[in-house]
Amino acid sequence: MEFFSSYLTGFLFSHIDCPSSTWVQFQDSCYIFLQEAIKVESIEDVRNQCTDHGADMVSIHNEEENAFILETLKKQWKGPDDILLGMFFDTDDASFKWFDKSNMTFDKWTDQEDGEDLVDTCAFLHTKTGEWKKGNCEISSVEGTLCKAAIPYEKKYLSDNHILISALVIASTVILTVLGAIVWFLYKRNLDSGFTTVFSTAPQSPYNDDCVLVVAEENEYAVQFD
Repeated sequence: MEFFSSYLTGFLFSHIDCPSSTWVQFQDSCYIFLQEAIKVESIEDVRNQCTDHGADMVSIHNEEENAFILETLKKQWKGPDDILLGMFFDTDDASFKWFDKSNMTFDKWTDQEDGEDLVDTCAFLHTKTGEWKKGNCEISSVEGTLCKAAIPYEKKYLSDNHILISALVIASTVILTVLGAIVWFLYKRNLDSGFTTVFSTAPQSPYNDDCVLVVAEENEYAVQFD
């Protein structure tokens, strides 16, 4: 049973979580790097690149996620030195926020200066060091866009009970299929044996062809004398 449960879990989470094979999954999210260099008038143009794919600009919430993005950018995506993060400075409460509205639970700033003017300030991931640095949101072009999409709720929180039930259904189907094959095999074997018995026990004449010919000739001879 453990085998079927593990198989089903692996099948579900490796095939249907992310939209396609061009996405990369890490923890509860899917990531895609759009390598096309584009000219933009504002950060919203960059964000639209992600929303067109059902995602948003990337947000980072722990050191493991930051390291994963850094490693994947270097080895698989071949990204530029600086990647624009999905972050902006909210002047209403003087704090940085993520565009995807997730909580700001982690940061990796390389330059923290007190009293600096942060209006129109965005964040960039420096792929050489993995640290974040502040920059102006008024950019004219980007050399690629990193997007992130959360795994849908019903997939992310698929309960163990659902997995177990699905595994039981698969196991039952396999067992019934095997039993059906065995019953069909035994039925065919008994059916073939029955035909063999019928043909082998059919009544046969006690005389062969030669004996029948001699008896016929004797009967004919006896009639002539009568």
